[in-house]
Amino acid sequence: MNRFNIIDLPLAGLKLVERQHLSDERGFISRIYCEEEFLVAGIVKPIAQINHTLTRRRGAVRGLHFQHPPHAEDKLVSCLKGSIWDVAIDLRYNSSTFLHWHAEILSAGNGKSLLIPEGYAHGYQTLTDNCELIYLHTSPYHPEVEGALNVVDPMFKIAWPLPMVDLSERDRSHPFMAQNYQGLVL
Repeated sequence: MNRFNIIDLPLAGLKLVERQHLSDERGFISRIYCEEEFLVAGIVKPIAQINHTLTRRRGAVRGLHFQHPPHAEDKLVSCLKGSIWDVAIDLRYNSSTFLHWHAEILSAGNGKSLLIPEGYAHGYQTLTDNCELIYLHTSPYHPEVEGALNVVDPMFKIAWPLPMVDLSERDRSHPFMAQNYQGLVL
């Protein structure tokens, strides 16, 4: 029995994962990951790292982060508490959706996750206070190959839904996209 409804989104390779809750009077159980089902969805590498984050204030923005090859990673992002506006930008060389972005609302209540393929930048804005996320990564974090884009880069025109608060100095100082950027070769 499948525990997920996996939906192709408008950007090549980006998928929305709807988790099914099995509920009774005690509460519910919901699968976050199943290797067998995610192989069908395109995650062929094993999960190498799992991160849990807390962002305290509504309107906070984190991102837009990615890793360069050879440590490019698939990510499965789920919101366990609160609600976020989750953004992915396609940075893959020769992709049909190169430099396009897409956003989804992920929340503890809607049971949705975003499956972000390697070659995408990722960031989010909290829509509520005290948001907790869990990330499953197919590559561990390697600071020497980390890449990032500025969240207010005019090239992308991302329409963040709330006024930004708590943007870290590190995220604020990420570069804008070069006009001649050719993309990530995976």
